Amino acid sequence: MITGDRSSAPTDCRWAADISDSKGVKKLSDIKLTKEKMHTFSGHEKIGTFKAGEKLTEFGEKQNSANEALAANVNDLIKRVCALEDKQIQNEDIMRKIANELATFKKELDRVRLTEKLNSGAIERLDRAIKLSEGDGK
Repeated sequence: MITGDRSSAPTDCRWAADISDSKGVKKLSDIKLTKEKMHTFSGHEKIGTFKAGEKLTEFGEKQNSANEALAANVNDLIKRVCALEDKQIQNEDIMRKIANELATFKKELDRVRLTEKLNSGAIERLDRAIKLSEGDGK
C-alpha cells in the first residue's frame, strides 16, 4: 500500500511511501525487477468460457505482483533521492560555514598585516625620534 500525499511527492520528501506485506517493509534489494515478474500476460491462446475467470484472476494476480514490485522500487528510489537531497543540504550548509570562516580568517589576516605595517612604521619613527633626542640622528 502506498501511503502519503502524492501531490507533494515531487517537492517534499517527508511523505512516506512504503510497500509492506506480512513480513514488513520491502527494500529495493529484496524485490528484483525481472522479465518474468513484469510479464503479466501469457499470450493469446484460445480460452474457453469456463477458464476465462481463472485466466483473468491469474492475470490480475501477476499484474498486482508486478505493480507491487514497481511501487517498491519507486518508493526506494524516492527515499534515496530524499536522502541525497538531505545530504546536499548538509553539504551546502558546511560549505557556507567554511566560506564564512574563510572570509573571517581573511579579514583577520588583513588586519594583522595592516597592524604589522603600522607597528613597524611606528617603531621606525620612535627609533628615529630617540636617536634624534640623543643627538645620534642624521
